[in-house]
Amino acid sequence: MTQFNAIITGIGASLPDYIMTNDELAQLVNTSDEWIMSRIGIKQRHILKGKGKGTSDMGAKAVDILLDRTNTLPEEVDMLICATLTPDMQTPATANIICDKVGIMNAFSFDVNAACSGFLYALTIAEKFIASGSHKKIVVVGAEKMSSVIDYTDRAVSPIFGDGAGAIMLEPAKEKLGIIDSILCSDGSGGKHLYIKAGGSSTPASHETVDAHEHYVYQEGTVIFKAAVLHMADVSISIMKKNNLLVDDLDWFVPHQANIRIIDATTNRLKIDKRKVMINIQKYGNTTAGTIPLCLWDYENQIKKGDKLILSSFGAGFTWGSIYMKWGYNSK
Repeated sequence: MTQFNAIITGIGASLPDYIMTNDELAQLVNTSDEWIMSRIGIKQRHILKGKGKGTSDMGAKAVDILLDRTNTLPEEVDMLICATLTPDMQTPATANIICDKVGIMNAFSFDVNAACSGFLYALTIAEKFIASGSHKKIVVVGAEKMSSVIDYTDRAVSPIFGDGAGAIMLEPAKEKLGIIDSILCSDGSGGKHLYIKAGGSSTPASHETVDAHEHYVYQEGTVIFKAAVLHMADVSISIMKKNNLLVDDLDWFVPHQANIRIIDATTNRLKIDKRKVMINIQKYGNTTAGTIPLCLWDYENQIKKGDKLILSSFGAGFTWGSIYMKWGYNSK
């Protein structure tokens, strides 16, 4: 069987119109612009407002933009994977809802929940289908309505997260470009440090769980900081060694946008030139599965065909991973 390389051929993105600044957030919880900027590096975050609006609304808009930019008809898409921890509902999958909204009818679709690493997990899954030759056009979406699971009276969590979606098209190519390698990892023992307690089968929703604020994100910041820096740096070093890459060989490092101090500490451990590091956390906050595709969207005009990229993430679960790729096109 012929082996194909899977390359990204286009990007789409969607961000809600409403922007919550640090000053506005400071009216809800005891914080300030200075405190948030110095510790997290976020100036603002986009928030999806409107009754009945969910993750699929942002995901569908990002996919519509992607299809237009890649001159792809909805019926040409073979598969759609949505990475999210904030699905519209428990069932059906948000990926199914996105397909319906954009008119994709000839594809199978499903969700992946690996928290902040979800996009890398989904991208790696999609790459395998492209490489096998069984699928020609796969859309991978990273989308989150994190505002739906954030307690805005919690000073430790509320400044961090925002809403948004990014989508990429993955297609086969015979050129030596695209996704070269990936390393994905998980450690379930870390789950107790970052989780949403209620809403699943072990702790179903009830008046008691709502009153106890158990449907919101809980995290232990110090533990997460140390684990994120360690694992994102180590897995990036591992994939570079595996592919005989030196730091100077890289054109771009694309880290999950969790916290500016995590990004800085990780890049310092890797000894990467900061000019090669994609950073947009100040504009969007942590959009969880959306951060990496939103980085690629923001930096698309600066990435050249053949550029070497390392994508790296860490999230609840614990989950973490890294992808090494060579960029597939020059932006028009």
